[in-house]
Amino acid sequence: METPLTPLEFARRTRKLYPERVAVIDRESRRTYEQFFDRCDRWSAVLQKIGIAPGDRVAYLSPNTHAQLESFYAVPQIGAVLVPLNYRLTADDFVYLINHSGSRMICADRDYLETINGIREQLPKVEHFVALTGEAQGWLHYEAMISACSPEFTRPEIHETDLLTINYTSGTTSRPKGVMITHRNAWMNSVGTLLYAPMTCADRYLWTLPMFHANGWTFVWTVTAAGATHICLRKCEPRAVFELMKTEQVTTLCAAPTVLISLANAPENLRRLAPKGIHVITAGAPPAANTIQRLEQDLGWTITHVYGLTETAPFITVCESRVEHASLPIGERAAIKARQGVELITSGELRVVDSEGNDVPHDGATQGEIIARGNVVMAGYYDDPEATAKALRGGWFHTGDAAVVHPDGYAEIRDRLKDVIISGGENISSVEVEGVLLRHPAVQEVAIVGFPHEKWGEAPHAFVVLHEGASADERELLDFARANLAHFKAPHSVTFVNELPKTATGKIQKYILRKQQPAIALQ
Repeated sequence: METPLTPLEFARRTRKLYPERVAVIDRESRRTYEQFFDRCDRWSAVLQKIGIAPGDRVAYLSPNTHAQLESFYAVPQIGAVLVPLNYRLTADDFVYLINHSGSRMICADRDYLETINGIREQLPKVEHFVALTGEAQGWLHYEAMISACSPEFTRPEIHETDLLTINYTSGTTSRPKGVMITHRNAWMNSVGTLLYAPMTCADRYLWTLPMFHANGWTFVWTVTAAGATHICLRKCEPRAVFELMKTEQVTTLCAAPTVLISLANAPENLRRLAPKGIHVITAGAPPAANTIQRLEQDLGWTITHVYGLTETAPFITVCESRVEHASLPIGERAAIKARQGVELITSGELRVVDSEGNDVPHDGATQGEIIARGNVVMAGYYDDPEATAKALRGGWFHTGDAAVVHPDGYAEIRDRLKDVIISGGENISSVEVEGVLLRHPAVQEVAIVGFPHEKWGEAPHAFVVLHEGASADERELLDFARANLAHFKAPHSVTFVNELPKTATGKIQKYILRKQQPAIALQ
């Protein structure tokens, strides 16, 4: 006897076991799991009544709210496909993503109604416009429709290979690609996550990570699987984060390294609000060991570093703690935690290979590309067979990430392949240089990019954000880098900036920084 692997099974079980427990907190609103799933069912019924059928795409444009969370259950349980959109994109981006996905409906938060109204004529496939919050002429009202509809709907048969979501990549070098995630992909990632970041029905998860990003790293379903509480946060700002940590007694959250940096550098009066023992899952970019050390040592949090991509649902490695790590000094332990680590039990196989497809030696020095295969790897890119064939060539997903493997088998990313700086024939890892500069007491954030150099071909340049009230000049930082790195790896110059350009999930957009190259005079 077989039943399909789908995160909808988590909903069935939690609904049965924890109906009275608080499912979601969204500002003043608190709803139990019984109330939450009743609303999901009512919205599913509405969708069916207005003609949304299995396979139809439904796009959402919303920050982290209860309505956005409900979409991850109400849409797929009628066999439709959810398309969560990055709300930080432009109107032109929305036109492309909505049309490319073939979405028949767009559901938008009040903050985006005006933007969508401005592009309506460019969305010929969209038949229904739904205001999740707020009101506007020509928009259906989400809450009114839920209140007016019964929770009865027809449940179609769901296969684990059915499409669950289409999640668009950032599109930093080309048009965004629509990653097709199946029910099986999401189930595997959620279960694998719970093995390394265990939660129970007593846990309280704070939504600092956008739900649209790789389905909130599948925590939209993982938290529910445990019967834990979702605490919504519309905008991730340090003050709001720390205040919610105290008032709601948060136990768990996910955050990209740039978000962790902002929390580690928040004013002392805010950091004192945070309970000890918070479990943080970080991914999205290689975190600096210094950031991990500060959060664990100063705030008493526990950091688990995982790695993956939207295309892998998203986790494929975890920096798994070992008994022998516990006795190491905090600095050494943090350095190990900054590595990407080893395969999750559920993620499948991972290798680091050279240009000929051979595994690199486990020497912590020889770089290769991370490739993976397994049950979390996407079904492909939506309506893009050429990109799919390229990414999945040879039966492996090619990540584009350059890494080494240490003697203990732990992988460590050194860069995106496209970000590796080749200077005088030597490869320079921007991640390594950034990690060193982050140890300087005046540096809050840093991004290293390669710019053309007449003599060396390329040379590293540093974009630096200083701590508020701190001071450092270019010479001081260059000397600090040269004292802690091989000289050829040290930046040749520094640009001080107030902030670094980032994606909605906190990844630094180095392609934007590279455009500033003509203004930089390298020595």
